[in-house]
Amino acid sequence: MVDVAAPTSAAPPDPAAILRSRDFVRLLVLAAVIGVVVSLVGWAFLEGVHWIQVWVYTDLPSGLGFDPVPSWWAMPICLLAGLPVAFAIARLPGNGGHVPANGLELGATKPNMVPGIALAALASLGLGLVVGPEAPLVAIGMGVAVYTVQRAKHDAAPTLVLVIGSAGAFAAISTLFGSPIVAAILIIEVSGLGGATLPLILIPGLIAAGIGSLVFIGMADWSGLSTAAYSMPPIQLPPLGNPTLGEFAWTIALGIAAALVTYPLRRIGLRVARAAADRLYLVIPAAGFVVGVLAWFFVQVTDKSANLVLFSGQESLGPLVSNAGGYTVATLLMLMLCKGVAWSVSLGSFRGGPTFPAMFIGAAGGIAASHLPGLPISAAVPVGMGVMIVAYLRIPLSAVVIASVLCTSAGAGASPLVIVGVVVAYLATLGLEGRLGKDAKTGTAEPAAVEKT
Repeated sequence: MVDVAAPTSAAPPDPAAILRSRDFVRLLVLAAVIGVVVSLVGWAFLEGVHWIQVWVYTDLPSGLGFDPVPSWWAMPICLLAGLPVAFAIARLPGNGGHVPANGLELGATKPNMVPGIALAALASLGLGLVVGPEAPLVAIGMGVAVYTVQRAKHDAAPTLVLVIGSAGAFAAISTLFGSPIVAAILIIEVSGLGGATLPLILIPGLIAAGIGSLVFIGMADWSGLSTAAYSMPPIQLPPLGNPTLGEFAWTIALGIAAALVTYPLRRIGLRVARAAADRLYLVIPAAGFVVGVLAWFFVQVTDKSANLVLFSGQESLGPLVSNAGGYTVATLLMLMLCKGVAWSVSLGSFRGGPTFPAMFIGAAGGIAASHLPGLPISAAVPVGMGVMIVAYLRIPLSAVVIASVLCTSAGAGASPLVIVGVVVAYLATLGLEGRLGKDAKTGTAEPAAVEKT
């Protein structure tokens, strides 16, 4: 088995020498195995989320005689969702995962934290709260990877555990985007990896993500597993020609607008997180009820589906863009308001990730902005997604890559606009936080993950 621990001598290890060693080759083999294991676990988790959503919001009301599903249905469901989440936070190791109001965080997930994280995530995601699956998937992937290597080698060195745990995170996140490259960029930027030791984490991670992807796409005559229920296929947009000065001007405006919209939503989420820290069984169910009320209100005002407000927006993003002509500007603005507030409340109380709701809200804002003169939808949607991601998560490179990859049908002309919009939104976000308050990441009263014994 592999041991990449630092030597006992005072001299630091040479990363290049480690890369050339036979132990590192064995490490890559182990990473490939981890990739398959974590991808299967990730598939089971995402299938479980999808099954819960279908049963709770389609099969159960139909079985009770409600056809169609009443607009108030989400109120009791989201309220009850708070109870298992509060239990996971209060009673199980790991606090149910990190507080998503802080953004997307990566911490060392121990195997005994996985059940609590999975329970909180299944309740949050499956029962309709506005959080994404990326954060719990990463945590579960790390925990499963660490458990696997510890079972294989009881005296595994801390460095080996770190590398394999990171490889598990790579493999887990690639199940969502269908791209090991997107997974690598996201994990590297969020974790702050860099320097000469970066290849020690990056190369095993890419192997785990690449081999794990075969679980879904298949190889040769093996068809692989279906990902239709939860994967993020590219969004279909008309091709965009060469960017114009007007489009760049609107892009700058969208970047500033994203920072202005996101700042109060972040503050609401952090206030809810502080309130929930001391009154879990009261605040979390109450926050769920608020989300249900917002979904009900949206239906009453717009006559559109409550599902647009509920859930992460992962499955609704493609249909929203493809049916953009069926939404008025007023409906889109109401959607952004209701889902934005539901998102901020969910981030402060429930467990999941912030990325996918940010993408959905950004896309809705982009569709609304496409009604402006000189801003086609092929530019507005990728820019809207990119600026909302960076305004909340503050990961500019990942925001550019995610928006560009998902909107690749818009053509090469969209990429410069996305880059400009992301940079403007990032700088505007930092400026607002500097002027109007302290850094949002210092605002919660609860640690990201604390092992309870």
